Amino acid sequence: QVQLVESGGGLVQPGGSLRLSCAASGSIFSINVMAWYRQAPEKQRELVAVMPSGGSTNYADSVMGRFTISRDNAKNSVYLEMHNLKPEDTAVYYCNADLIYNSGGRKYRARSYWGQGTQVTVSS
Repeated sequence: QVQLVESGGGLVQPGGSLRLSCAASGSIFSINVMAWYRQAPEKQRELVAVMPSGGSTNYADSVMGRFTISRDNAKNSVYLEMHNLKPEDTAVYYCNADLIYNSGGRKYRARSYWGQGTQVTVSS
């Protein structure tokens, strides 16, 4: 019914940049919060950046000043601009959404809908 599909990951050298995209599709009524998380090998998944529909953004301390989250509500999409990438940014990056969708004529809320993830590797 609803899919979140990330793209834009890849291999980049330290100091480089990447732009991640996440598009939500399906019978979506509205999206409240969209966020990016990441999970490095043998580490817990952590919040990178979050952007409510009408509120201010928040970032993990480790990415503050280097990453920028943005949304295109008309396209049900969220983006993550990443600059000055460091080896410690290497992880699978996941898109997450708090949304309301339609099913069988009714509305349902999914507080934490996940994409499949996209790998970001920062290495020389």
